[in-house]
Amino acid sequence: MPSGPSFRDALSLRGPAGRIEALLDMPAGVAVPAVAVICHPHPQHQGTQLNKVVHTISRSMNELGVPAIRFNFRGVGASEGAYADGLGEADDVIAVAEWARGRFPQTELWLAGFSFGAAVAIRAAGQLKPARLISVAPPVARMADLLAHVRPECPWLIVQGMADEVVAAEDVQNWVKTHHPAARLVLLPDVGHFFHGRLTLLRETLTAWVAGADQAG
Repeated sequence: MPSGPSFRDALSLRGPAGRIEALLDMPAGVAVPAVAVICHPHPQHQGTQLNKVVHTISRSMNELGVPAIRFNFRGVGASEGAYADGLGEADDVIAVAEWARGRFPQTELWLAGFSFGAAVAIRAAGQLKPARLISVAPPVARMADLLAHVRPECPWLIVQGMADEVVAAEDVQNWVKTHHPAARLVLLPDVGHFFHGRLTLLRETLTAWVAGADQAG
């Protein structure tokens, strides 16, 4: 199994609000079973493509042989535009995903996100119809309007820390039970919102779920 990126490419992609700054992490090897687009946490709370949880998700994808694209939402870093309440950011995801599908044709599209980025990825999934969806600490209560009426039908992993001080684990449990009972919810004991000291556990959780979904499929 590949251990990490073989190379990283800085990208400037065309987006609905201007240029989008992005990073493409390519795994070792030549087989490309899928391409993953990863969304970062809240732009107004220092969220960027360099967030350590986002980086961990990218590394997990590379370990599975999957190229990973992480990017800055509009108004973050070198990405043009301004914060747009999650709706505009969902359009950013769609633009990056369309680029990814063109760059890696005839492969599956996977969407992933952390916190705000998880909610935005869920929203974008309604249009993009990804083959897999990964949501880490989705703020389901704070962003309920953005997530209303979205029903992803692909294999879906939701990872939630039980000691999360930002997103209440109970809110996520109730939301999954009520709205998306088919999603796979993994609750991690003694894990806070930013996975301090627990990033290895997150990486292992993601790779184990993908392996299990492959076997089930």
